[in-house]
Amino acid sequence: MFDHWIAFAIASAILVVIPGPTVLLVISHALSHGRRSAFATVAGVALGDLTSMTGSMLGLGALLAASAALFTAVKWIGAAYLIFLGVKLWRAPVTDPGVAPEAVDPSRRRMFWHAYAVTTLNPKSIVFFVAFLPQFLDATAPLFKQMMVFEATFVTLATLNALMYALTASAARQTIRKPRVQRIVNRTGGSLLIGAGLFAALWKRVPT
Repeated sequence: MFDHWIAFAIASAILVVIPGPTVLLVISHALSHGRRSAFATVAGVALGDLTSMTGSMLGLGALLAASAALFTAVKWIGAAYLIFLGVKLWRAPVTDPGVAPEAVDPSRRRMFWHAYAVTTLNPKSIVFFVAFLPQFLDATAPLFKQMMVFEATFVTLATLNALMYALTASAARQTIRKPRVQRIVNRTGGSLLIGAGLFAALWKRVPT
């Protein structure tokens, strides 16, 4: 089982490093609002990954893969939310360098739930977990125990990755305070989130 776990951990580490909608959201909040708000976003990402993987292991992923109607419904909800966040980030006001971050800091609870929703409402992720996990399972060992270990491993790696992006972005924030640069960052991140939402909306089910 250890060999299977090492292979899974390496593959997962490579996957989580690639920026996706959740990482873009983490970076945007960290650049705009600093380290304290970034922690709330990272916590939302962690809970979202935990929810997605748990749902997959409970059979939700298989259900989404089998039901075109359910897959389409979840897909459109997730896509609409990503586009909504992208438009909101595109239009977000920039911070005057002389204004304290706390004066414009939104609710960290709201950022937590935004990150949770972006991470969870992604049908591709749920179906992906169902297709990804079995490749590393050892059929001769207890499956439930393996899945628990793999879930904990993936969520830990994803959380550490999001935290790394958040801390790096919040550190860069100290030097990136010009309104013009903030506007470019907001519009770039907003465009990527909108693009991710459009991609999710156009994502087609893999025939079973």
